[in-house]
Amino acid sequence: MAIDFTLAPEHEEIRRRVRAFVQETIIPAVEGFDDEEKVLSRDEYIRTIFGLREKAKAEGLWLPHMPKEWGGMGLGHVELAMVQSEAAKTRLGPWVFNCQAPDEGNMHTLLHWATDEQKEKYLKPLLKGHKMSCFAMTEPEVAGSDPTLIRTHAVKDGDEWVINGHKWFISNARRAAFAILIARTEPDMPEGARGANTAFLVDIPQEGWNDVREVETMHGSTGHSEIVITDLRIPDSQILGGRGNGHKLGQYRLGPARLAHCMRWISQAETALDMMVDRALNRYSHGSLLAEKQGIQWLIADSAMELYQCKLMVLHAASKIDKGEDFRTEVSMAKHFVANSLNRIVDRAIQVHGALGYSTDTPLAHMFQHARWARFADGADEIHQMRIAERTIAAYRATGSTNAATGGLPL
Repeated sequence: MAIDFTLAPEHEEIRRRVRAFVQETIIPAVEGFDDEEKVLSRDEYIRTIFGLREKAKAEGLWLPHMPKEWGGMGLGHVELAMVQSEAAKTRLGPWVFNCQAPDEGNMHTLLHWATDEQKEKYLKPLLKGHKMSCFAMTEPEVAGSDPTLIRTHAVKDGDEWVINGHKWFISNARRAAFAILIARTEPDMPEGARGANTAFLVDIPQEGWNDVREVETMHGSTGHSEIVITDLRIPDSQILGGRGNGHKLGQYRLGPARLAHCMRWISQAETALDMMVDRALNRYSHGSLLAEKQGIQWLIADSAMELYQCKLMVLHAASKIDKGEDFRTEVSMAKHFVANSLNRIVDRAIQVHGALGYSTDTPLAHMFQHARWARFADGADEIHQMRIAERTIAAYRATGSTNAATGGLPL
């Protein structure tokens, strides 16, 4: 029987070590970071989190997503799911282990697409934790879910490219030492063509790259920048992955990155469910504990069932990535379902907490603000639904069955 939902003993040991490090080292060290009455100086904050990174390296809990020959833990995507979910029990957990977005996805991209010289200059500093990066694709003038519409354009001028355009929601741009920038290089190709874009490696800061502002979101200004690009000159050697491969490179990056988000969202959903049950067991109202009331039990039951589905979907999609199989439909399904489940589970937890949940005395209010972003990050709900439907119809046309579009499972 090939189906096995247990981890190998060595991977179970890694999960135990990650959980212990998060609970016993990271959480005590960062407690109070978000408390306005306990604001640390910038220097103290930086020393604390970089100190945690050094401890993670010493414990062998560094770069769980990267091959061992590149200084990582060499975990597959199934094993990575356990690390990401444990790390995300606290906001800074993934960053401490150096497996946070967008750097994690950029590391995978550079490992697969970069030349040896580019790996030396850009990948190695990311792996060491000495630099950070960003991925500049989304634009305000066109639908971010359709990169074939990108208007940022690059024109060849001798051995250089002159780039002009407008980007926004470029996460981490203000902290980044470089960007992977997607621009249109083939103006004669028709709209919708997938070979019109090229990826460029851009050192930041430099003339022509203008960081206009951090976009204020419903959870504050947290590093999503608007960038205006004006006559930015980039050498031909800074092309990443070959001319015309920008779309392919972007899709290669986004598939596993979407699933990594799901792994972290599962952790947040589980935290919310834990809080919901704890509140229900300790809050007395109208003659009994909340946990004894059927209406509250239904909220708990619905959340437990959804979380179970989330975990199964992520593990199955991760197993397909590890096997080198086509994982696009499964990752789209997981991304859509987990993002929506996160919103529903956190919302239920707030409801069970009543006014306390709506306040900022618990983390639920901030969790809910961040959760709403999940439904359009790395592809809006509707785009994933459209792709899932297209692949389901295609599967039926090809085989007379939709089985291949519902996981291809032996059921």
